[in-house]
Amino acid sequence: MSNRKTYSFTSESVSEGHPDKVCDRISDAVLDAFLSEEPEARVAAETFATTNRVVIGGEVGLSDQDKLKDYMGKIDQIARECIRDIGYEQDKFHHETVEITNLLHEQSAHIAQGVNASNEKEEGAGDQGIMFGYACTETEALMPAPIQYAHAILRRLAEVRKNGTEPTLGPDAKSQLTVTYEDGRPVGVSSIVLSTQHLDEAMTSADVRAVVEPYITEVLPDGWLSANTVWHVNPTGKFVIGGPDGDAGLTGRKIIVDTYGGAAPHGGGAFSGKDPTKVDRSAAYAARYLAKNVVAAGLASRCTLQLSYAIGVAKPLSIYVDTHGTGEVKASAIERALDRVMDLTPRGIRTHLGLNKPIYQRTAAYGHFGRAPDEDGGFSWERTDLADKIAAEV
Repeated sequence: MSNRKTYSFTSESVSEGHPDKVCDRISDAVLDAFLSEEPEARVAAETFATTNRVVIGGEVGLSDQDKLKDYMGKIDQIARECIRDIGYEQDKFHHETVEITNLLHEQSAHIAQGVNASNEKEEGAGDQGIMFGYACTETEALMPAPIQYAHAILRRLAEVRKNGTEPTLGPDAKSQLTVTYEDGRPVGVSSIVLSTQHLDEAMTSADVRAVVEPYITEVLPDGWLSANTVWHVNPTGKFVIGGPDGDAGLTGRKIIVDTYGGAAPHGGGAFSGKDPTKVDRSAAYAARYLAKNVVAAGLASRCTLQLSYAIGVAKPLSIYVDTHGTGEVKASAIERALDRVMDLTPRGIRTHLGLNKPIYQRTAAYGHFGRAPDEDGGFSWERTDLADKIAAEV
């Protein structure tokens, strides 16, 4: 995000019915199923969806081979239940008739030997890579405002679609907000782009706007919409054919939507379908957790944190903090404190945040960050329970 004081910044979100999000949901549902059976299950599930077809591939691992075979037989139903819950009952993409192909196989022994703990070594990272976390004081959730409200719009539209209040809306949708900043703070919305599938072919763009505008107004802060706000609702006209029938979907193609809407760097690794030994996921959650707690502790109003790992190696290779000129103490002091307050090995992260649980299907749409922690451990990385300890260490 810019260090300028006056500017505009844009972020987009996509709904749970977007083709890529359908795939993220199925991949995470497969992950949850295996973690329900065994907390240490290994999963790297990728999903592809198109007209009348879903293909699931990748690798999975359970300690009990008989149970592994049993779970392989449940994949078809897992995928259909995801599609049904999202709401697809189109002629060419229907939860009852879509063809499901399961190409999952057992995890590579060569990967397992680098990741698994043994008498000689601690459990290593599931891959090399860099992961980023970010937090700022723009919203109560300590998230950038453009992505936080872009998610909120689509989440609200999904609620009224699913509860029957707005039966004309379809599952597939996109939102995009351009937020105006003055003196470094978000103060308004200069433009809104909202494209949503509608089930009534006779509806015009104006008809769709009449349906969605009250919910958008409800979600955004008071005063952010004005007579000068530019609206583009279904700007191409009709949007009746949606989801994988309208455009193919693939797991892991919405990594900026999943994180900070472009307001912060991204290491490049996707989250969905990966068990928490994969640092693409778990270390990105840890980085968000630490960055959020740094801001919650009052040590900075903006914090970017980077972690790096090597496959098979437990400890991170580096910890980098940037407070973008807003820090109350030196970034190097924060780096040293973070290294002391949390074990950032893959197992340390999973233990601290309780990640070996079936908590991932809920993350597949509307962002992995900026969500309220759940009582069962979901979104544990959004807690601010480490703030006091970080402040004391600094």
